[in-house]
This record gives sequence, C-alpha cells and structure tokens, in this order.
Amino acid sequence: MEGQGSQPSLSQAEAFARIRLLRSPNVGPVSYRQLIARFGTATAAIEALPGLASRGKRAYRPAPRDAIEREVDEVRRHGARYLFDDQDEYPELLRAIESAPPILTIRGRIALASQPCVAMVGARNASAAATRLAREFAAALTDAGYAVASGLARGIDGAAHDGAMPATIGVIASGIDIAYPPQHADLQEQVASEGLLIAEQPPGTEPRGRHFPSRNRIIAGLASGTVVVEAAPKSGSLITARLAGEAGREVMAIPGSPLDTRSQGCNQLIREGAVLVSEPGDVIELLESFTGAPRSAYRVSESADGFDYSELEHADPAEGAQAVAGLLTTAPVAVDELIRQSGASAAAVHLALLELELAGDIERHPGGAVSRTGPS
Repeated sequence: MEGQGSQPSLSQAEAFARIRLLRSPNVGPVSYRQLIARFGTATAAIEALPGLASRGKRAYRPAPRDAIEREVDEVRRHGARYLFDDQDEYPELLRAIESAPPILTIRGRIALASQPCVAMVGARNASAAATRLAREFAAALTDAGYAVASGLARGIDGAAHDGAMPATIGVIASGIDIAYPPQHADLQEQVASEGLLIAEQPPGTEPRGRHFPSRNRIIAGLASGTVVVEAAPKSGSLITARLAGEAGREVMAIPGSPLDTRSQGCNQLIREGAVLVSEPGDVIELLESFTGAPRSAYRVSESADGFDYSELEHADPAEGAQAVAGLLTTAPVAVDELIRQSGASAAAVHLALLELELAGDIERHPGGAVSRTGPS
C-alpha cells in the first residue's frame, strides 16, 4: 500500500486491516484507538468485533474486504495516499486532539503539515471587504512562515486559500475525489497540486451535514490558532472556533460593524473571550509566543480524560456493563462522571462503553461525553 515510507514497521496487511477496522460499523476515532490498544493490532481487533458487539440486536459484520480493496484502488487512482496517525508525517497538533482522525487521505505536499499553521474561516456569503481582508491576511501569514488551513468553502475559505497559495491546506468534508462546492473544483485541484488536500471520508463520499463538523475539528486541530474573519451567529465558523478553544488553541476574531449580521458572530466571539485581531501582525505576535496555554479564553474546556487505553486489556466486561447500564440516558454525560457514579474501574467503564458503541447503543460527543442513541 502506498505512502507507508515513514512507518516501515506497518505491514501491508496491517495497514489494510486498519482501514477496514475504521470503516466497520459503529467504529469511530475513539473506539478505533481503544480497540487497537486492547488487541494490539487491527487484524486482531477485527476478529474480536463480532463478540464485542454481541449485545446488539443484529449479527455484527466488519467492513467487507472487497469494499476496502475497491477503496484502496480508488485512492491510488486519484493520486492520493493514506496517512496513519502513528506515522512521522502525521501533523503533531492534530494528533493531540481527543478525536483525531486515525487515518487521513491526502494529496499534495505533506511537509506543509509540519509548518506552523493558522486556520482561517468565515462566512460563505462574505462581504467584498472581508474577502479582501482574508486574502491579505493569508498572504501575510504565509510570508511569515505559516501554512494556512481552511475548508475550501465559498467566501472567506476560498479567499484564504487564494492568498496563501501554495502554502495552504484544504480540508474537505467529502472523499478526496469529490469537489465541493462544484464551483471550487479548480481551486481544490490547485490546492492538491501545489499545497495539501486532506479528506477523512472514503473516496466517493458526497458531503453530508454531519461531515462538516468533523471537517471543522480537523481544521481547528491542525492549527495553533484559528482566525474567524466574518461569521453570522450559529454558523459553522463558530463551531470551528469552539473546537479550537476546546483543543486549547488560540481563538481570534476580526471585529466588524454591529449593523452587519455577517459580523455578529465575530463580535460575539470577542465578547466571549476570543482575541481581537485587526492586522496580520496581531496574529503572528500571538502565535509566536504560543506555548500550549492560549491567551484567548473562548470556551476552553478539559476534553481529554487521560485514560490509558492499554488498561482495557485487563478489564472485566461484566463489572462495567452492570454499573453503566442504569446511568446512561439520551442526555450527554462525561465519561469521568460515569466512572465516579458507577464505582467501577475506569478500564471496566471504558470497555462497557466500547461494547455499547459497537452495538450501536451509544453516541460519543465532543468533550469526552456519551449518550444513549435512543430512549433509555
């Protein structure tokens, strides 16, 4: 399988098994890592999946081998390759977030992911002034040695990519072979050819609403800081800002007129603790001194529970299953809270949640919270 040069110990068979594991039903980034930690390899984890998911109503089947073979062929056909989260080339800042994608599909210059990075996001229906500002900010940041990451959407995203070219990283909500929006097909190809294009979804995946928050967490996770140029309240750009804050990164916003709804989101961010920036030098000054403790106070939370997943190997499945069963509802609750209230060991609770997730009975939320998928 292509693209494994930086991790020679990863065999072709295990690389294939990792892709298959991640594509299997109800396996997400957290459960993927728990399974690898518990069973040592993806090959062993796949063999164990049906037994772990046995509490579900239907027989569990991992992703079919032939489907993964077709996916791998499509990745190669489109000039892309896989990047696994334990390879040297995988971006360090992205690896640090709780829900980091275990496997990415990439095209372009992966070395860009090792540069200092700034995320720039904003409104799709951006004003002409904000679009020009985004382009100028991006150009100045790349001149200062930063890569600029964004989501290839219309408006601010497109302007940021234009201004930063070729030191730009585009993160898309579709498969690596799907251009979205269609109007940005040429821009997306330019990013892939001159910069770096990243997708989490398999080839052929059309973007759906649920894919965009997942894309936004990658954009925020790649960067030491996120700049919101122009955004309406309750927009996707504010989701990216929140995710950046939860990851312990700087959150910055350019203020605008209170009379323009496209500026209300940025002004709201500043009220809630984001750093006001008015020129590229403000961003550079803030990030040059970034040590992992952001000066911005916007919605910074402790999302990681610090649990060592290797302890799952010795967990008692019965202990956690009985203790957790009566505590879960459709309202999200922190895993740490489940551990405190259940009286079971952390390993037993995590193993019980892993089995429930594989059976399709729970959903994971940002910040290390879980909930039942249906009525309790």
